[in-house]
Amino acid sequence: MSCFRPTASLVVLVFVPSVAVAQWTAEKPGSDNIEVLGHIALGPRLSVADMELEQEMDRPYAYVARMVYGDEGPKGTDIVDLSDPTDPRVIYQWRIEDQDLHMRTGGMDVKYFKWDDRYYVVQSLQFGQGGPNHDLGAVILDVTGLPDPTTVREVARIREPELPRGFHNIFVYKHSNGRVLLFTTVSGPFAHVYDLGMIVAGDLENSLVARVPVPESPDGRGRARGYHDFYVGYHVETGQDRFYGGGVGGYFVYDISKLDDPQLLVTLTGINGVRYGHTFTPSPDGRYVIAETEYQYAPLRIFDLKPALDGEVSNIRNPISAWTADWRHLVHNHEVRWPYVFVSGYLDGLQVFSLMDVKNPVTVAYYDTYLGPPNHDRTPVFNGAFGVDVRNEDGLIVVSDMSTGLWTFRMDGFQGWDGSAWGLPNVSSAQNWDADPQ
Repeated sequence: MSCFRPTASLVVLVFVPSVAVAQWTAEKPGSDNIEVLGHIALGPRLSVADMELEQEMDRPYAYVARMVYGDEGPKGTDIVDLSDPTDPRVIYQWRIEDQDLHMRTGGMDVKYFKWDDRYYVVQSLQFGQGGPNHDLGAVILDVTGLPDPTTVREVARIREPELPRGFHNIFVYKHSNGRVLLFTTVSGPFAHVYDLGMIVAGDLENSLVARVPVPESPDGRGRARGYHDFYVGYHVETGQDRFYGGGVGGYFVYDISKLDDPQLLVTLTGINGVRYGHTFTPSPDGRYVIAETEYQYAPLRIFDLKPALDGEVSNIRNPISAWTADWRHLVHNHEVRWPYVFVSGYLDGLQVFSLMDVKNPVTVAYYDTYLGPPNHDRTPVFNGAFGVDVRNEDGLIVVSDMSTGLWTFRMDGFQGWDGSAWGLPNVSSAQNWDADPQ
């Protein structure tokens, strides 16, 4: 969900060694408990971005964002049929028109949703000045008729002329009010919130229903950069819809139960080594958060929010632990299926670590999807595994690799995930589209 942005910040942390550091090689790229089911190459190096996996077993589709890095690569979305996970097949490709005229990245993040018994995909887009669609943030496709590719159709485009440069990251959430909402990054000090039901019904004009602000940075600088990434989830204990955002200054947690009146609950600022937060994901009960910031050598930091949520403090700045696959690299996007955290680790491929002991994270599985050279064009760590997702029903793991394509895996002993089996709320990034509002 994020792209590398180097910084001069230093990390002042003590690492708990992970059991798999430097063990993967060309001869043995993965741990014994990870099985590679399937793999499909998708195109030129550095042309694959994030991905999303549908959760229903009778809709075995993965959506892969396609980008351009340098001069090669398409700009759009690939739809991959995983009805046989050992044999992934691309069944549809959406591409922006006039590919060569569009500047910069193209497709970055991708999510799906269900509304009124139909299925849709949201592809976020970023195009630069000097070409068309500089103000285009996302395209929505109706994919209800899959696996028949002839039924896929474009239904809407979301534009923001006053905040151009597109949507770098997006998140789709079914709010407790029953509405399906699209949260997007924009080139401003807030996240935009759109009502997707209104958009697919044709009411684009009124679909922007809320903004979640970025609090003023402690040093007062860079606030216009806004958020880089976020997660939204239901908090069972309090009945709140909570927004977890990483951006300028650090990380922020809001109560967005009332969309027109977001309430800031917790700030995580002044953290050593963090000037700009990126991916930020809570545990199912909302107590712990896994926080990423993006520069070489940066680990994932784990924070305990309880002191702030209990009112003892207003800001948290010290992690209780940290984890990385290889200290020389950078770990990237992640999915939490407690106690496991599934990571797309750039040069380190798929990584899985356990937070059974939150103060001592332990690597439990890995598979390196990229054994090629580092990316000398930009920064050495910007290559390899980009996106990761998990299907809760059966535990299928899918990874998008920037240069090698799409991979499917199984981990021994992991046949699916339901929070109740761990004594926790059944809350993850996967949405239950057919459930009644909380």
